[in-house]
Amino acid sequence: MHRITLILLLLVFVLSLGVAHAAAPLPQSDGQEYTVQADDWLSKLADKFYGDVFNWPAIWLGTNAKAETDPGFAKIDNPDVIETGQKLWIPGAEEAAQLLAEYSGAAAPATAASGKLVVVWEIPVQLDPAFASSDSEIAVLNAVYDYLVDVDAGNNIRPRLATSWAVSGNGLQYTFQLARGVTFHDGSPLTAADVVWTFDRLRDPALELPTADLYANIASIEAASDTEVVFTLKETNPFFLFDLSDNHAAILKANTQDAATTFNGTGPFKVTNYIPEDRMTFAANDAYFIPGKPGVAEMEFIFFSDPAASVDALRSGQVDLAMRMPTPLFLTLKEEPGINAVAVPTNGFDAVRLRTDRAPGNDPRVIQALKLATDRQAIFDTVTLGLGAPGRDTPIGPLYTAYYSEDTPIPARDPAAAKALLAEAGYPDGLKLDLHVPDSGDRPDLAVVLKEQWAAAGIDVNVLVEPESVYYGDNGWLEVDLGITGWGSRPIPQFYMDVMLVTDAKWNESHFSDEEFDALAKTAGTTLDEAERVAAYKEIQRILIERGPIIVPYFFPQLGAIRDQFTGFELKAFAGRTDLAAIRPAQ
Repeated sequence: MHRITLILLLLVFVLSLGVAHAAAPLPQSDGQEYTVQADDWLSKLADKFYGDVFNWPAIWLGTNAKAETDPGFAKIDNPDVIETGQKLWIPGAEEAAQLLAEYSGAAAPATAASGKLVVVWEIPVQLDPAFASSDSEIAVLNAVYDYLVDVDAGNNIRPRLATSWAVSGNGLQYTFQLARGVTFHDGSPLTAADVVWTFDRLRDPALELPTADLYANIASIEAASDTEVVFTLKETNPFFLFDLSDNHAAILKANTQDAATTFNGTGPFKVTNYIPEDRMTFAANDAYFIPGKPGVAEMEFIFFSDPAASVDALRSGQVDLAMRMPTPLFLTLKEEPGINAVAVPTNGFDAVRLRTDRAPGNDPRVIQALKLATDRQAIFDTVTLGLGAPGRDTPIGPLYTAYYSEDTPIPARDPAAAKALLAEAGYPDGLKLDLHVPDSGDRPDLAVVLKEQWAAAGIDVNVLVEPESVYYGDNGWLEVDLGITGWGSRPIPQFYMDVMLVTDAKWNESHFSDEEFDALAKTAGTTLDEAERVAAYKEIQRILIERGPIIVPYFFPQLGAIRDQFTGFELKAFAGRTDLAAIRPAQ
């Protein structure tokens, strides 16, 4: 996550110069060998050797050509995945130009899509991109549609439909160039008008979509041509590129009438059949604009509501890939023959939150009592079994290395003090609460541990475990007094401030409202002064620890497992954004 700091510094530099993200001439030199270092990726190396991140296919194709005659080189099946210590070939100017010409003409060698990938997910409910939230829903979007820009597994902004962009000197205007020759699944061409319509829809306050707050800072969006789109902001936003990669921002065809059922995207897979609550089948998009993707000819999503059944299906060979599972189930797969189990650190967390706009949560002493009754380290040890990281009651976790702070101490567990606070708040005989919990991940186990811990403070908890689709449905998580909500990992902490915690945010489930917090969140999200942002996030953490409405006991890892007949699987922190198009049968 140290890359976030680098990205912000680079962005400030770009803003100060008004430099366009544009092509640079190829170097006039012979080719050379290069050994991959930690934190290298192809576009980064293309920038290093060619001065243009978009010349990365030259390295990919040049290395693959070398691998055919030199056993010291290994073929790169998935250009998104290179390994530390791997030997690459950096072509010289003439060779690189020829390779790039072949690539632009779609003549780049690529393994044809073959085979079938079967993935198990929880049951999706909302498949309109504007409303989708769960991993299964986002996975459908990521397969069927494309985003303007994407975020890789290292939280770096990567091109997707936008091949390049320029930022004005004042930081208020972003101009994007779109990939040419991209078509929707119905055969119609993608144009800038589709991008404009998509984001105008997401930001329209009259539609009351969950994304209205996220994009409220956009003053205008205009199509300068069929392949150029211009965003103008009201205020500077150093995280704007990350906002454009938000899960909901899948690009739709302009004037789409029913986005929940149309499935007309530009993405690597076409939907061939959908049986709600059962399965969805896909076929490879043969006209996909990114060479080498997808890697499989067919894909199927099977929907299970029981995580144990999902893992059993993986063991039995009924499915090939499973992601998002309780930690104990994941650990049973670590030594399973024929299965590769993967865990990656994330900033995803489970938030135990109490509504603050009505009793009992409108008395600050009640949430303080809940905090004092909670042993976070014990929860981390027993629920996540030591995987992930302990939480500190804020969404800003240790992976945000530039912003994370432990300066404000977390009070030690003190059930007696918690009981005294409840008595002062008018509950001398204790407090009875219904705790609403989705049936996914480790959340049911967390609820059981909280029930046991809080009982010592006189808090009687009735645990109500609900299907995830019910918990996140109407009259669910945004309405109940006490709940446990899983928040997926995001590449920047500002997302949580803007949509979860500032006053009247669309997903402010705790109905938290604090003027000092709101001012600090605005500063963190608009200033181009990194030191000022660091200071703001430090104060935000202090406020949330001292008087915030949430308990964050841990940051969970992302867990996944895939059968070893496949390659190219790179699990992302938000599992639904994992690039399934990069997976292909092992040779």
